[in-house]
Amino acid sequence: MREHYRSEDFTERDLSADPMDQFARWFRQVAVGGVLHEPNAMIVSTATPDGRPSSRTVLLKQYDDRGFVFFTNYTSRKGRELAANPYVSLLFPWHPMARQVIVTGSAVRVSREETVGYFRTRPHGSQLGAWASAQSTVVASREELVSRYEELAARYPEGEKVPVPPDWGGFRVIPQTIEFWQGHGNRLHDRLRYVREGAEDAKGGEEREGAEAAYGEGAESARWRVERLCP
Repeated sequence: MREHYRSEDFTERDLSADPMDQFARWFRQVAVGGVLHEPNAMIVSTATPDGRPSSRTVLLKQYDDRGFVFFTNYTSRKGRELAANPYVSLLFPWHPMARQVIVTGSAVRVSREETVGYFRTRPHGSQLGAWASAQSTVVASREELVSRYEELAARYPEGEKVPVPPDWGGFRVIPQTIEFWQGHGNRLHDRLRYVREGAEDAKGGEEREGAEAAYGEGAESARWRVERLCP
């Protein structure tokens, strides 16, 4: 099975000076007009300290000069892996437009204030679901999961304020590289990659908080070089 891509060339002249501006430009294009279902869906890949990888689809909830934000249970598999090994990769598979965006970097937890602010925007049922599901743990049956949810729905009916779970919150992925991939015929794809210069990757603990400050002060503080990769 093979698709013959047909699209315009994507050259260095087409790039914004800042990769987050370039991401915003492409994201607007895929989000407008229903070209793509859930354009904010991204594949998040993590790994254990000894290099065993895992991937799953997660919804991007925010992006700005500081990076890409998603929310999860901190005790889930990805949460545990990121606590032990903060290095992460994101993949936006925008197939209908023959495009991909690939991000590598380090994940740091967002502030509790950011987590609470986002949690309050979630539908009531999703708030309850964050409590009902001990994400990534074994559950005996769907009935058990639904029973937990129903108990919570009785405790916090619609209109009742649901507290934010203590082990639930956001991660911000601070990019080290951002690659923009445009498909073309004959496998002559365009791959343009921004590489951040002048800062080291985050390590963990307090070093990770320092890394967020170093990376996340805004586009004006970041220096990027652009590389073209063979397809």
